[in-house]
Amino acid sequence: MRPLHAVLVERATPRLVELLAAALDGSGPAIAPLDAGLPPARLAGLIDALGPDSVLDAEGVTSARSGPHKGVAEGTAVVVGTSGSTGVPKGVELSAAALRHSARASLDRVGARPGERWLCCLPVTHVAGLAVLVRSLVGGTEPVLAERADAGTVADSGCAHVSLVPTQLQRLLLQGGAHGPTPLAGFSSVLLGGAAAPSGLLEAGRDAGVPVVTTYGMTETCGGCVYDGVPLDGVRAEVRDDGRIWITGPVLFSGYLGGPRAPADGWFRTGDLGKLDAEGRLTVRGRADDVITTGGHKVVPGEVAAALQSCPGVREAVVAGQPDPEWGERVVAVVVPADPADPPTLELLRRHVRERLPRYAIPSRVVMVDAVPMLPSGKYDIVRLRQELLRREQTEAESVTY
Repeated sequence: MRPLHAVLVERATPRLVELLAAALDGSGPAIAPLDAGLPPARLAGLIDALGPDSVLDAEGVTSARSGPHKGVAEGTAVVVGTSGSTGVPKGVELSAAALRHSARASLDRVGARPGERWLCCLPVTHVAGLAVLVRSLVGGTEPVLAERADAGTVADSGCAHVSLVPTQLQRLLLQGGAHGPTPLAGFSSVLLGGAAAPSGLLEAGRDAGVPVVTTYGMTETCGGCVYDGVPLDGVRAEVRDDGRIWITGPVLFSGYLGGPRAPADGWFRTGDLGKLDAEGRLTVRGRADDVITTGGHKVVPGEVAAALQSCPGVREAVVAGQPDPEWGERVVAVVVPADPADPPTLELLRRHVRERLPRYAIPSRVVMVDAVPMLPSGKYDIVRLRQELLRREQTEAESVTY
């Protein structure tokens, strides 16, 4: 077994890059980057769940850890702690071989040339941020480390490649529109993942000359492994009879720390629903566990959100289910208007969905907000969103009868 060191991270640093390089080439222990800003009780619980040999704090001080040490498989380089916003913490073991293959396939797909640098402005305690560092190491370049993706930092980075989440891209496009050309002008590739990208955002980015590449993946696949619907070299994606996306290839994780190992047949059953077109291009419909059952009908929230996001006057839209005594669940939409002073009407929003989806998918409640709560990974915080919706007074909702 290989030793595992937990590394408390406040932001990406050259020291973390050195530790990652040593973990990849075997000259150092495997590492588990953890967010030093987590609430103390949650951080302690995550450390106990991972069982590292030692903990390196944000000040660079290493302390041996008492208690059981789990250790990791010899080929494991990184353990990513993941549990979303709820649930028991677990560690995903990623081997050096899987991380390197993911990085090489990504560099090949975007056509990265020798010497081109990557801007890292995503949390490196999540797989998307770590993947940027691995691409830099595999490509023989030094990453540019940034705490945030503001216009000045991005424009002055001197980088050719960057990974963003949709919220970051949206803000950069708005900043560019207000102050001249987009700060992403001159980039060779802008990988966009972490959450579903509104079609309007993709169009706006590409119209502004930004070379946006949508990515799909998860911690268990070393991050994005499907670019613009096409799997990376060596990766295969299928949609089986259960509607789920299944993935296989050399980017798969080795197993969960102290838990189940990777599937013996080499196929990983994701939690996402998808569909393949005639050319084999993958479209992600949404999370299987987010499906809303209303009046006996199944509604995929991501498809309703996509319909709403194509409606004039909508900047962002998120859809969730709420308990309903008559229908089982009701479809609730949370909308961020493009112009808060002139939001789209409820009639317009519902008509827009009705023209694109079955009648039972029409939201029975629409709530206007200034912003949608987000997780550090860039995904929508659906748990918090549902809690906030439940706290809102009924007078803020509008209902219709089917």
